[in-house]
Amino acid sequence: MGAQLQFWFDFASTYSYLSTMRIEQAASSKKVKVAWQPFLLGPIFAEQGWNNSPFNLYPAKGRYMWRDIERLCDERDLPLQRPGTFPANSLKAARLCLAMPSHVERANFVRTVFEAEFGSGLDISDNAVLTDCLIAAGASAEHMGRTRDEDVKAALFEQVARAKSLGIFGAPSFVVGEELFWGDDRLDAAISYAASI
Repeated sequence: MGAQLQFWFDFASTYSYLSTMRIEQAASSKKVKVAWQPFLLGPIFAEQGWNNSPFNLYPAKGRYMWRDIERLCDERDLPLQRPGTFPANSLKAARLCLAMPSHVERANFVRTVFEAEFGSGLDISDNAVLTDCLIAAGASAEHMGRTRDEDVKAALFEQVARAKSLGIFGAPSFVVGEELFWGDDRLDAAISYAASI
């Protein structure tokens, strides 16, 4: 595989769930490599004056989003259970993801966390849920201790700075070279672009 697509996601993002569950198969079919890039939308939203998800700040938008997600999950045969808290606190999950150097381990963990959160409605800020996700992903439960490591904290801080420098304002986002694509509905376009260069 030659071309690379950076997949920028926040574990609290509903549409990132949709992309997560199909990105590797779609990219592989076009010989495009996926680079998993967890980050936090909170600091980016805060710079826009938002203290919450726009789906909560604008109720009509939120109602539409949940119905849209229901339709898309039905269409794609994905389970959907709305978590009790939205958006979730995704800090520890993002740190855990960055603590994993292996692409395969990271990809498995990301899928497992999204399945737990939006497939089963679990709280991904809960250490027990994240430990179960690590084990289900084939990773060591000992990774949980890394969420407090200074180098992992710094790595996530740097991820947010990188996202800002790339002009990312929402999730999921896909970056190919200097081109930015935003939204699950732009995933196929991003993969096609990556395959063409």
